[in-house]
Amino acid sequence: MSASVRVTVGQLAITADHDANREAIAEAFLAAGRVGADLLVLPEYSSGYDPHGVGVEHAEPLDGPFVTALRQHAARYRIAVVAGTTLPAYGAPSTGTGQHPAVSGTFPAVSGTFPAVTGSFPAVTGSLPAITGTTPAAGSAAGPPTRAFNTVVAVDATGAVVGAYRKVHLYDAFGTRESDRLEPGPAGVPPLVLRLGDLTFGVLTCYDLRFPESARRLVDAGADVIVVPAAWVDGPLKADHWRTLLRARAIENTAVVIGVGMSGPGLVGRSLLAGPDGVVGLELDETPQVRTVDLDPEPLAQVRRQNPSLANRRYLVVPAG
Repeated sequence: MSASVRVTVGQLAITADHDANREAIAEAFLAAGRVGADLLVLPEYSSGYDPHGVGVEHAEPLDGPFVTALRQHAARYRIAVVAGTTLPAYGAPSTGTGQHPAVSGTFPAVSGTFPAVTGSFPAVTGSLPAITGTTPAAGSAAGPPTRAFNTVVAVDATGAVVGAYRKVHLYDAFGTRESDRLEPGPAGVPPLVLRLGDLTFGVLTCYDLRFPESARRLVDAGADVIVVPAAWVDGPLKADHWRTLLRARAIENTAVVIGVGMSGPGLVGRSLLAGPDGVVGLELDETPQVRTVDLDPEPLAQVRRQNPSLANRRYLVVPAG
């Protein structure tokens, strides 16, 4: 029998006060520890948030106070954590490189057969993707950073950093330009996945949710559960988009999808868990709160046996650049 994985959702109100944010996260860890959680998921920009835009002024290196605190709490409570932060983009041009490079010509040919997807979950072997290009060596001539990466960090239950995903799709939409302050992460790096018990968790961030190929790429890397830390900005139809897209990514990938929203003025909040059949198993309102759910691998495997859409597909995902 497969063991369930207990996941705590921390829908927190994050501000520009980094010290206060770390205190809120400590409380979330305490709550997760009380219920014996295996994984704590926190919002995008959990280290520091400004509703007018987050830039290099909120950036901390991987050995800075925020990630250090995550590692200490994870080791203390024996709980893995996935949390949004902002890392300095050393060596990035001060004006940025723009959000999307032009895509021209044809995509490279994809040969071979599609991997079979059966009722059992694929094992994740080898090492997780290396973290590169984020922190220069001491004494580097790169100088102080002028831009930053919107990043999600994964820390395991021993307190070790096992990966960092730099957001590929920057939020240049609805009158906002995240790329004015941030650098996009490279599209072709290996996806960030984390194995817990009998489930593999893959990581997206906020605006990535609008790009179904990003979620499919995680499933190709073995993800059974997709976690989406977000600071989803409110506005006309935005809460509906959030709910609809989370359910859509779950249904089309026959995966569990957990969106963890930030709470606060101008933000949707409304963290949600959708099962592989699209059924909503947890849905919060806009207020700060911490909730816990148990994920059983067997119902997920059953849905994939009944609906083998992953095995029936005829296209693969290829990064555009």
